[in-house]
Amino acid sequence: MSTQVSLVPHRVFRLLTVVWVGSLLTIGYAVAPVLFALLDRIDAGAVAAQLFRIEGWLGVVCGVLLLVLANVLIRRGNDAYRRLRWLIAGMLVCVLLGYFALQPFMNAIRMAALEAGTDVAHSPDAMRFGVLHGVSSLFYLVESLLAIALVWKLPTSAHAAGAADGAQAGNQAGVQGSAGKGVAG
Repeated sequence: MSTQVSLVPHRVFRLLTVVWVGSLLTIGYAVAPVLFALLDRIDAGAVAAQLFRIEGWLGVVCGVLLLVLANVLIRRGNDAYRRLRWLIAGMLVCVLLGYFALQPFMNAIRMAALEAGTDVAHSPDAMRFGVLHGVSSLFYLVESLLAIALVWKLPTSAHAAGAADGAQAGNQAGVQGSAGKGVAG
């Protein structure tokens, strides 16, 4: 029973990772392109901006929680999480710069264009918006690549359980026999 309790931070870590990475990839590479394919530019841009706002906040919350959990797991002897902290920190920096630093300027340009009765592409600030959008997209791409690396490097349950829990699981497996029943993790 104590092995299951000790696996909770690892499983929560995996869950938060899947939520963050899944939403990041889905919104950026599936939903946003479909919006711009099906809706006019103004409506698609407005919906995409709201989705990226949600994704930005989700990224901050998941990133902070993942960093806290990684530190907890490292203190418990799970050194595999040391390298993951750098990936998470990089993703978090991409969210903070790409969304929270650049998006306010992009939204101001978008709102000014709407007040002028046009879309961003036909506004006087179209070039500036394009540059900001390109830089923001670059941060999103880097965050996506870091996210894929994070998922790829996630420790397996057996490895994440740690040395102390691994010894306990080994004792438990020995008690249950060599038939392979009762694999921990």
